[in-house]
Amino acid sequence: MSDRTNWLTLEDKALLDQCAVDTYRSRGPGGQKRNKTSSAVRLRHGPSSQVAIAEESRSQHENKAKALRRLRRVIALELREALGRDWKPPEAFDQYRRLGGRIEISRKNGDYPIVIAAVLDAVASRQGRISEAAALLGTTTSQLSGFLVSDGKLLDAANRIRRDAGLHPLRST
Repeated sequence: MSDRTNWLTLEDKALLDQCAVDTYRSRGPGGQKRNKTSSAVRLRHGPSSQVAIAEESRSQHENKAKALRRLRRVIALELREALGRDWKPPEAFDQYRRLGGRIEISRKNGDYPIVIAAVLDAVASRQGRISEAAALLGTTTSQLSGFLVSDGKLLDAANRIRRDAGLHPLRST
């Protein structure tokens, strides 16, 4: 199992143990309580150097949970892995690929980071060519394009790959 896959599948406590946790007073609306307590959380994941922040809740506990979810997503969006010759999408991906190749998964689902990491790895391995990545993932070009444009940060990551390969960006409709 790769480091990235391990980080995406770790229990919350184990992933948190790999992080430097900063708490601080957040700025902005929220009244007197928000300005008096250190409820905002910043996680710095040492092994990957990725950072995630959550500061919208007045509860440090809630913000820590949100920051962990965001950290997993950032790791999935930013870290690519080379695919071997006999690579197949992970089992988690196969669970969310429906008949006709449609990829259906909520962003709140715990498997979402694993799914988007596999999608972006496929896109990167094919130098941004969506039709080739779709074939590798067992879906259609239109279904993969639809999935990519359904999430702005996922679309941005795919477009960075395409830009680096000299291709035009995908556009959301």
